[in-house]
Amino acid sequence: MKNLEIKDLSSWPIDVSTRPLVIAGPCSAETEEQVMEAARGVKAAGIQIFRAGIWKPRTRPNSFEGIGAKGLIWLQKVKEEFGLITATEVANARHVELALGAGVDILWIGARTTVNPFAVQEIADALRGHDIPVLVKNPINPDLELWMGAIERLHAVGLTRLAAIHRGFSTYQKLKYRNDPQWQIPIELKRRMPQLPIFCDPSHITGDRDLLDEVAQKSMDLNYEGLIIESHCKPEEAWSDAKQQLTPIALKELLANLVLRDPEAPNELVDSTLGELRHLIDDFDQKLLELLENRMQVSKTIGHYKKENNITVLQNKRWGSILEKSMENGKKKGFSEQFINSLFKAIHQESINQQEEIMNS
Repeated sequence: MKNLEIKDLSSWPIDVSTRPLVIAGPCSAETEEQVMEAARGVKAAGIQIFRAGIWKPRTRPNSFEGIGAKGLIWLQKVKEEFGLITATEVANARHVELALGAGVDILWIGARTTVNPFAVQEIADALRGHDIPVLVKNPINPDLELWMGAIERLHAVGLTRLAAIHRGFSTYQKLKYRNDPQWQIPIELKRRMPQLPIFCDPSHITGDRDLLDEVAQKSMDLNYEGLIIESHCKPEEAWSDAKQQLTPIALKELLANLVLRDPEAPNELVDSTLGELRHLIDDFDQKLLELLENRMQVSKTIGHYKKENNITVLQNKRWGSILEKSMENGKKKGFSEQFINSLFKAIHQESINQQEEIMNS
């Protein structure tokens, strides 16, 4: 895939001398007083970009869906009084028109919009000729192509100051976090679009202010460029997503406690040591592939036997036994249940695919 010409964060109307770049403010603009109080707190925390949701796409009707366009006037006052850069979410062409008219500096596209190529294209067309910074949240479902497609649609109309926001993915499973991070997806996005800055949204990943620090730290360990965090002066009174917002003071403490590591080796000795260890990893990876190849050969032999004896490919009892034993052994070896579950489901699916080919040959 051809690399998109995306400008780095130094081209944005911000100071990028420190990492991470932080965007903070309340989930929703509720009242003028609330917005100004939050902006004052964000400014005192040393943050230069203030976010507030003006329009809120909610899962169910009759929920608070945002204060609407009058909130844009409050964002203008934030800029005038505190000198903060402003950011808000847009979900259609009308939102874009109103936000640009109010002088909002940075826009983002939410997860429920990213999932819809028609909506993204409408926003892209409305932004044609305005090279404003735009961030794109991952779609609610774990679909990397949709995420990349949204970024490509924006780039196609001339936008070059683009970034991604990793906010986690919806799941029916009850997990520790509100949305499953699935870190491998943004990692793959960065591999395919290495020039694209990535922000982490720990507020939406966790859904719990008490878990924000661990997710924010992990994103820094993965060398994300920034964070977008919801901050409310009175989180318990917030009109939306109260549990995941934290006060500006708590936000300042969270940022102060982040450990920022160098993405490059500091000297030749460390670089040499890493090289040796990575060589070992490469050897183990090769051996893993060889073991998987041997396993699939046995699976193919079983497939031929099933065909000869008119036996179905899927044997639920056998598969349940394999997964149960693997989970038990994996736990003993210190692996997470999620990892073992995903690994052996992938291996099992490939075995099924191989045997189905034999059945149909």
